[in-house]
Amino acid sequence: MGRVEGKVALVTGAASGLGRATSIRLAEEGAKVMVTDWEDKGGQETVDMIKNAGGEASYMHHDVSREEEWQAVLTKVIETYGQLDVLVNNAAVIIAKSIRDTTLKDWQWQNSIALDGVFLGVKHGAEVMGKSGGGSIINISSIAGIIGLDKSAAYCAAKGGVKLLTKAAAVEFARLKNGIRINSVHPGVIRTPGVDATIRKYGGSEKVKASFESMSPLGELGEPNDIANGVLYLASDESKYMTGSELVIDAGYSAG
Repeated sequence: MGRVEGKVALVTGAASGLGRATSIRLAEEGAKVMVTDWEDKGGQETVDMIKNAGGEASYMHHDVSREEEWQAVLTKVIETYGQLDVLVNNAAVIIAKSIRDTTLKDWQWQNSIALDGVFLGVKHGAEVMGKSGGGSIINISSIAGIIGLDKSAAYCAAKGGVKLLTKAAAVEFARLKNGIRINSVHPGVIRTPGVDATIRKYGGSEKVKASFESMSPLGELGEPNDIANGVLYLASDESKYMTGSELVIDAGYSAG
């Protein structure tokens, strides 16, 4: 316990799935957490879960593609907690279409959230974090940022962009000596509400579930806490010698 005691964290896209698990895990280990999302009901439920377990958290509506909302959220973080030590850029959407069926509007919407939103978080989050004495920025990419996935070109492009944005920012911040580290996390197939919905969409049978599980050499779906624990490590001082790194948590999917 207490691995991030005294730290203040901002987690985007935290109304469910990886964002919720990450927010709860950071709070369990002592962080005060600002939970943001554009799904207000789920976001508030995440905060309630943290508070009911004895942690400290707040919620704010947040469309990560809008620069003015980033500025408002970060202002609120400082007003509420006085500092920012950890930023988890988790919010994303996925368009699963062939290139032929992907419209320019699809492409731009995908990138506005999954890539532009991360850029805005890094840009404005680093400015605030620098005034707090530094900290850790963790960008949630994907195995789709490392390998190509069928009928997911827009998503792969966005997540690949997140990977290289992370590396470029890490080098820039390291040379500025502003105390900011930045790393990316690359989940494999994780059993989030979105993945469960996809399994149901294809019939929800054990055969369908097994086809998803077979996508990794370990033969099983990951759990949100598998990713949250990786984020916790990067948020903590245990990872003080890491920046510009890719933490791949995918049961060997991208190794095959």
